[in-house]
Amino acid sequence: MKDYMISMFIDDELSLDEKIDFVEAVHSDMTFKDETVDLLHQEKLIRSEVVARVPGVAIQAKRKFAYALLRPLGLFASGLAAAAIILFFTVDPPARRTVPYRFVIYQPDVDRAEITGSFTGWDAIPMKPKGTSGYWEIILELPDGEHRFGYILEGRRRMADPTIPTREKDDFGGENSILEVHV
Repeated sequence: MKDYMISMFIDDELSLDEKIDFVEAVHSDMTFKDETVDLLHQEKLIRSEVVARVPGVAIQAKRKFAYALLRPLGLFASGLAAAAIILFFTVDPPARRTVPYRFVIYQPDVDRAEITGSFTGWDAIPMKPKGTSGYWEIILELPDGEHRFGYILEGRRRMADPTIPTREKDDFGGENSILEVHV
């Protein structure tokens, strides 16, 4: 209740009768008077145009052992991250190792043979006839791993490689050969 009355007095929101009651309360209770005077000094500072000095409390920050240890570690980690980023953008990745693989198919009755597969992005690549023997061939560089492929004859008929027994059904009702390459 005291704080409310002091606030109302400072803000000049008391009626004359309330001001009389307030002054009598201040005179009769020394702690109430001291509290009121302190708050009036603060109000005076708040309303002044320039505050010459802001009362402050000095706080002694204590550095803990963990902080003293973690700060250098943080700086080291930041430097390591910066070095990794620089290496990532300046060093070329090692070339992916590949091996040449010769694909051969015997189809003497066709005028055109192509190969398509996971290693070509499923694009059809023309094969070359081996003379007039009916054999078609192509040598491609293949990376390590499992590859799916098939042959396209005359631009429309698909067939799996008859020399590779491992196969799977494709999404179009045909079969793909599965070739395992180890570099």
